[in-house]
Amino acid sequence: MEPDIFQNNIDIDIDKEKECLMGKQFRFVSTPLAGLIKIERNLISDHRGYFSRSYCKEELKEIGCNESIAQANYTLTRKKGSIRGMHFQYPPHSETKIVTCSRGKVIDIVIDIRKESPTFLQWHAEELSENNHISLYIPKGFAHGFQTLTDDCQLMYFHTSFYEPESEGVVNAFDPLLKIEWPLKMVEISQRDENATFLDSKFKGIDIL
Repeated sequence: MEPDIFQNNIDIDIDKEKECLMGKQFRFVSTPLAGLIKIERNLISDHRGYFSRSYCKEELKEIGCNESIAQANYTLTRKKGSIRGMHFQYPPHSETKIVTCSRGKVIDIVIDIRKESPTFLQWHAEELSENNHISLYIPKGFAHGFQTLTDDCQLMYFHTSFYEPESEGVVNAFDPLLKIEWPLKMVEISQRDENATFLDSKFKGIDIL
């Protein structure tokens, strides 16, 4: 007798799964930098693995995100100890980002460069990994970068603005004014990022309004 390929042989409580899918998938956690939010993603798991939502426009309204996603991008960074950043876009192309590590582990660094912000030029670090299921919601007016803590790290980005090369800005990851505490010795960095100029007293931040 041929098996019924449409028979439900999955050992899982379907009602419970449906309830989880209809409920909130994110837990929002504040950070010391106003507007920068850690997103803890809920998992729906069984013996096969798990389901995890990476984006939900409706739930993100809870933290004031009412913009649509314009682009989604991936990066793959081969070597442990590599640094990317610190990147941002000037107005009128400032962007909000949601950053997730889907493979490996990184230390994610965000700098507040908002004009007249009470935490201007302060930075915050979060470990993102394929195992901790944490994303970072990074609003406009922040510079972002990371260092890989393992080989072959893959990051996923959701952006609310299109990439505009003429609007891109870079803050030097080793600017002595910022004193960022990178956990590992730097192994690789792009020439552009390495040669980014240091900030001086003339830099008053970017106006995100």
